[in-house]
Amino acid sequence: MSTVESRHRIGAEIWIVLGLSLGKAAVYSIVSITARLTDGAPLAQQTATLNASQAERSWLDLTYQLLGIGFGLVPVALALFLLSARGRGSLARIGLDRARPGLDVAWGVALAAVIGIPGLAFYSVGRALGITVHVQASALNDHWWTVPVLLLSALYNGLLEEIIAVAYLYERTHDLGWGRVRFIVASSLLRGSYHLYQGIGPFLGNVAMGVLFSWFYTSPRFRSDGRHRVIPLVVAHTLLDVVAFVGYALVPEEWLVAMGAA
Repeated sequence: MSTVESRHRIGAEIWIVLGLSLGKAAVYSIVSITARLTDGAPLAQQTATLNASQAERSWLDLTYQLLGIGFGLVPVALALFLLSARGRGSLARIGLDRARPGLDVAWGVALAAVIGIPGLAFYSVGRALGITVHVQASALNDHWWTVPVLLLSALYNGLLEEIIAVAYLYERTHDLGWGRVRFIVASSLLRGSYHLYQGIGPFLGNVAMGVLFSWFYTSPRFRSDGRHRVIPLVVAHTLLDVVAFVGYALVPEEWLVAMGAA
């Protein structure tokens, strides 16, 4: 296969994977923010719900939640399968292994701490400026499975976004000859774009998060034996969403009102 044909196949593969996952979410998000901006009501008076109930009956709602998470991870499996064509070392190449679990978790916690407070600041400032909608992190009814499902949802987001928007996208754009800066810009804008439905503030906040995460992933100082490490990003993202989802579900409503989150 010629170099030109190979590049065309890689480009097509990227579009297919993104079209089944984060790229699709980005398109819907752009349409959503367009609808919000032309709705007539200010963004500050609108609401975006992240974890909504799917049915009134508890068992049916749980079934829908688990199916959504399970099928939502299929594009992740596809991306990893495509990368595995390079050989058995492909997953280790992106750091999806158990080579250094303690250090990976430690870096993940550190990244979550670095992102957490500025993220709240972006949201608060955005709300104050009227460029961010009210984000309802959880609208699930109170069931025995509510917290476990929210934990799974947080892990799902971490795996989907970090493996596809960072690890997979870096490997494939690297195959196309992209430099580090070009990748960081593309990955960060992608991350921001599929959060646009929440408003301009979350878009900017997630672009900043994307810059930090993609810089960390591509930085030589954070590699292990020359390999990139995606697990710290998954850990960090999961922790951030756990705090947001479970915290929102468990914190008393009067506290949320006092913090301007309800």
